[in-house]
Amino acid sequence: MSFGNSLLKLWETSGFTALSWQSCVMIAVACVLLYLAIGRKFEPLLLLPIAFGMLLANLPLAGLMQSPPDENASGGLLYYLYIGVKKGIYPSLIFMGVGAMTDFGPLIANPSSLLLGASAQFGIGCAFIVASALGFTPQEAGAISIVGGADGPTAIYLTTILAPHLLAPIAIAAYSYMALIPLIQPPIMRLLTTKRERVIKMEQLRSVSKAERVCFPVIVTILCVLLLPSVAPLIGMLMLGNLLRESGVVDRLSDTAQNTLMNIVVIFLGTTVGATAAGETFLQPQTLGIIALGLFAFMFSTVGGTLFGKLMCWVTKGRVNPLIGSAGVSAVPMAARVSQIEGMKANPGNYLLMHAMGPNVAGVIGSAVAAGILRALFG
Repeated sequence: MSFGNSLLKLWETSGFTALSWQSCVMIAVACVLLYLAIGRKFEPLLLLPIAFGMLLANLPLAGLMQSPPDENASGGLLYYLYIGVKKGIYPSLIFMGVGAMTDFGPLIANPSSLLLGASAQFGIGCAFIVASALGFTPQEAGAISIVGGADGPTAIYLTTILAPHLLAPIAIAAYSYMALIPLIQPPIMRLLTTKRERVIKMEQLRSVSKAERVCFPVIVTILCVLLLPSVAPLIGMLMLGNLLRESGVVDRLSDTAQNTLMNIVVIFLGTTVGATAAGETFLQPQTLGIIALGLFAFMFSTVGGTLFGKLMCWVTKGRVNPLIGSAGVSAVPMAARVSQIEGMKANPGNYLLMHAMGPNVAGVIGSAVAAGILRALFG
């Protein structure tokens, strides 16, 4: 074979000859997401692997997400790693890591925070109704609406069960809106509250005993799983991680769940979820509708939490600052920090962070329970 023919064959077998306009668009989108993750630090721990997975999936002929044509053939690397997403393994393991990193003390000290966490799931119900009215199936509407919980692993877990063909836009919407919480929530919070409400100082929370901290994950697991067995994978792993943390007798396991295991799973989950965003399937009008509905769900979850915070402020005669209600979405601890920042803007001596952490961690439980209900009804 001549040198010229060799060059021609290399060109014909290269990915350049198979580039489509969809591939080019998705490669550009992946680069934008990489910039947001690296340059702007928007949720980089997950946005970076998601973006790079999207990049890999849209490079023609690489075949990283290709399924094996038969039992004797091999599939792509990311295809096998993606099995952990399809089987619900990665989201559940991430919940265990989240549990190991979470302090439920503020919630235990103020159990009424559970109501704020529940009210902040309001957007899930609103988005489900709107998505159903727009012609989505109940399964698709359920998967889209869970974006309102602002919990990426929960959104991925439920979508792989109810509507796996929508995983890419739903996952990207969920993590994008989590990253944009500091931009999305404050205008809604200021619109729905008065200056008088925002300056309210809350009393210091009581101290929580170790016995309470140890009993909490056990009791929550028993009650939630008995009431809603379909929530067992998420709640069970979340509370196992928290028990590892609070028991004080398995520090090595707690450290592994928080760091080594969590980091490994995040890499696999983010990269393979991003790899589902192939241009031919992702670049559809339906995708824009899903992303818009996700934003609608998230905004109305913020509305629900804030309005219930106003109700609690009225019931307690001004002892609850309604800003903490917006933290009832599941994005820990970012949503609680936003409540703190908005409170300090109104009153520089206002420290709402620990009070906001109660609804914030309650939102983690709330979004998992909402996912369990949707799975039980439509799974």
